Amino acid sequence: MNINSVIAKTYIFSNKKLTAVAVLGVVLGMSIYIFMNSMMVGFDKSSNASLFKSTSHIRVYKDDEISKPLLSEEKGTPIIVNPKVVPVKNTIINPNLVIETILKQKDVTVVTPQVTSNVFYNNGKSQISGLAVGIKPDEANQMYNIKSFMVDGDFDALKSNPNGILIGSGISQKMNLSINDNINLTSSKGINRNFKIVGIFKTNNSNIDKTKSYINIASAQQLLKEGASYITDINVNIYDPEEAETVAKKIENITGYKAEGWKQANETLMAANRMRKMIITFVSLTILLVAGFGIYNILNMTVSQKINDIAILKAMGFKGKDVIRIFVTQAVSIGLMGVIGGIFLATILITILKKVYVGGDIGYFPIDYETKKFIQGTIIGLVITFFAGYIPAKKAANVDPVEIFRK
Repeated sequence: MNINSVIAKTYIFSNKKLTAVAVLGVVLGMSIYIFMNSMMVGFDKSSNASLFKSTSHIRVYKDDEISKPLLSEEKGTPIIVNPKVVPVKNTIINPNLVIETILKQKDVTVVTPQVTSNVFYNNGKSQISGLAVGIKPDEANQMYNIKSFMVDGDFDALKSNPNGILIGSGISQKMNLSINDNINLTSSKGINRNFKIVGIFKTNNSNIDKTKSYINIASAQQLLKEGASYITDINVNIYDPEEAETVAKKIENITGYKAEGWKQANETLMAANRMRKMIITFVSLTILLVAGFGIYNILNMTVSQKINDIAILKAMGFKGKDVIRIFVTQAVSIGLMGVIGGIFLATILITILKKVYVGGDIGYFPIDYETKKFIQGTIIGLVITFFAGYIPAKKAANVDPVEIFRK
């Protein structure tokens, strides 16, 4: 240990109360930064997991085509002034070829067709509106993991029963239905058909559980008076959901159909997530900065108290950079102790909160040990404490010993 470190150590332990206050400030700042940012990541994971129970990473469909104004070749005068939506069927042509084309993309993991139909659920005099989704059971389960939120019945029974249906728990409760009961569906095309309930699912999303059901894709096509080639949507899952927008553009270019990423389809949710991230980041960084100001004030006070000592050191031959090293070493040492304490406290808080059951779709509190956030907090904490020490150290380095001795 060189003489600069020895002096820094002496300053640290000569006033233990001030040092303890500075360390405690960094401990609290670090722990809250790590805790809040780990909680933010946990919220995002929980929100996405809930969303992906019923939403694919990318949805491929035929968008409404809008007629463009016809222009005169000579003057460019618009002939059609008010564009209208062209009344064509929003069905995908040759869906099998489109699916094969999408599957060739290296980022894609699962592709499955879907037919969506607005229906009325009928049971005696009871009737509610909802959405019947025609699926290929194995592929849909691979994409949404439907088996994981089944609460009654057998998902696999849907494969063997062409008249089978999986209903949401909200529909089951509202219409007093259970496994092996029959339910009548009336489609928007006026087709009535009876289905046997083979399973009940619960996503804990009230809107979905009260309106949604799953049937075989062939049954959905029959409800809409359509043939086996009728497909309204092709759902796509990829390895990294964060790349959905980029992959969607590629799919759109190669298929000619509209491809919409999950973030684009849920813009309100994404906006709320961004706002939450901004608030949490701002609050946690502010707390760390407050801790940095605490170190700055303590070191500034130390410089004022030790001004005579600094003058003597400079008179003895210590250079300005030596004085800077003494106070920066003091600041970084305080920061290092605070960072270690902050990591320890954050780990305890996360461990406690992980065991808190909040219920609903979330289950246990959505927080985990995010290594990236621990590293970020450590770096930011040390950088802030370094500059909190460097500023008063620079002031101490500029002390003129002759002026101090005259006073």
